[in-house]
Amino acid sequence: MMSIQCYFTFPSTYQALKAEKQLSRGSWDFKMVPVPRSVSSSCGTALRCPPGQAAAIREELVEVSVEIEGFYEIEEKASSGPLAFLFKRGGKQDG
Repeated sequence: MMSIQCYFTFPSTYQALKAEKQLSRGSWDFKMVPVPRSVSSSCGTALRCPPGQAAAIREELVEVSVEIEGFYEIEEKASSGPLAFLFKRGGKQDG
């Protein structure tokens, strides 16, 4: 199953932390994550959010002068649970 996730990237760690601080004051559904390799091979922090909240999150960040470097919508394979990476196809555990 595939799902679409939205990612905001920032020109500096300071801007990423500023975004996190601002959004933590509200009830936004977001998570700070490493920048996906499909976006950039460089290190960095990105803000991941669902597509339905991306426009409102962008508006809030712009309103408080957070500098946004880029915005990406990425189709990703959805895991079947928090420990899905521990299992091979067919539900057998590695080992």
